[in-house]
Amino acid sequence: MSAVLNIEHEEVQIQLPHLNLSARLWGRDDKPLLLALHGWLDNANSFEPLAGHLKDFQVLAIDWPGHGHSDHHPGHYPLHWVDYIYDLDVLMTFLTDRKAPAAIVGHSLGGIVAAAFTAAFPEKAKKLILIEALAPIFESAKKNKARLNKSFKDYQTYLTNKEKAPSVYDNVKIAVNARHKLTGLDWPWCELLTQRNMVQKGTGVSWRSDPRLRLDSPTRLSFEQVDALMQDHSCQTLLITGQEGYSTLQTALPQAKKWFKQLSTRQLKGDHHLHMGNAAEVASAITDFMKP
Repeated sequence: MSAVLNIEHEEVQIQLPHLNLSARLWGRDDKPLLLALHGWLDNANSFEPLAGHLKDFQVLAIDWPGHGHSDHHPGHYPLHWVDYIYDLDVLMTFLTDRKAPAAIVGHSLGGIVAAAFTAAFPEKAKKLILIEALAPIFESAKKNKARLNKSFKDYQTYLTNKEKAPSVYDNVKIAVNARHKLTGLDWPWCELLTQRNMVQKGTGVSWRSDPRLRLDSPTRLSFEQVDALMQDHSCQTLLITGQEGYSTLQTALPQAKKWFKQLSTRQLKGDHHLHMGNAAEVASAITDFMKP
């Protein structure tokens, strides 16, 4: 990464041992670095509104593999969320050799991965900021057989169809509208995210995201496994939730307080993507948390 002085952002390429990550970098190189990890089917653009308010920091927002401009995980095998923990581990090694992040900021899937990573490797991160995320998703072990069966059937269908040409839209707005209707996310944020997940195809556009992202994982952890992983989480952590976000996060707070030794919580106005829709307040909460 090169130094950034008084420019809006820089596109960054990070070559890891197993693939290339794309990222966006905002802020001056003499500021503390925040590593930002986006959610499922989002990309680095997810943090553009927030970065504009974090004037005291440099923000590096990656595209997870299979998202945005980053490489896809190689091969055509089923994906699992644990893959991202490995991606994060090698990325943190890369950054630590150059400029260690002062904190990891994770939204949704990015927060789940960061929480698991810092639980397993507390010495590798200084602080953790979770936005609408808490810990790995778990389910009853009784569902393992049905999940594995369905997952492999879905992947067989994917393998059968993977050579087919992807759908092509006349323009990005059609794809933006599709996401807006499906998720209810405000149009400007749908547009910001969709633009980075699309690629030009002739006179139209198509999704560049890895189609495997939409398929179910073959396995999920049980509560017992998540509980064992998250026990005695020692990293200083800030949990930011939205008043209109996932209600399950509020329900899980008593359990979270058992897991995290140093947990601060803030509930702010906004939905699951409050770091976009309420970026100023989220940035203020992060800035307060990062003070010595």
